Amino acid sequence: MGIYSFSGAVYTTDGSNDKGVMGAGFYRLYENRGGCYQLGRGEEGNSFNRVELGVECLALEDAKDKKDKNPMILLSDSACLLTSSQKWIGKGKSSSMWGNLNADIMREIVQLLREYAEQGLITIFIKIKAHRGDPRNELADRWADDGRQSENIRWSLPTIRPIFSWTDNGTKHQSPMNQTVKKKSTLG
Repeated sequence: MGIYSFSGAVYTTDGSNDKGVMGAGFYRLYENRGGCYQLGRGEEGNSFNRVELGVECLALEDAKDKKDKNPMILLSDSACLLTSSQKWIGKGKSSSMWGNLNADIMREIVQLLREYAEQGLITIFIKIKAHRGDPRNELADRWADDGRQSENIRWSLPTIRPIFSWTDNGTKHQSPMNQTVKKKSTLG
């Protein structure tokens, strides 16, 4: 496919979610550098979707900060952004983020993609297989693990959603209402 000989910017991205702490990390090919952040709102429940969206946004921001005027490829071992972004592609400003648990991140992604499109820049998202030993993907994975330890925290403002708590086999869990909470609840 020739991804690693692409003339524009190429990022590998990954998220890490362990023990209620979420980290996001990217690695930029050709420059041999990366970046990472911790993602906030873990107390509201954490998800791999949140970290994967977060890291895609970080890579897009990094490219913007570098003032790249080249096409960009983002390689991810998660299809989250591809499925999450489908409802906003080609919809203009009429689609609503209401009900999107990660709207704080998704808004930024959509805005960055619009800015790139207005400049005539192409952004390509490619799903790659996870944990197959690709050294570039493994570097992004390490950056994501570092992100969980980072003091740089992004997207940490709380929402107004009620948070439910429960203990399962001695492990305490917290989450806004979702399918797991509905299954665990004894309301009614």
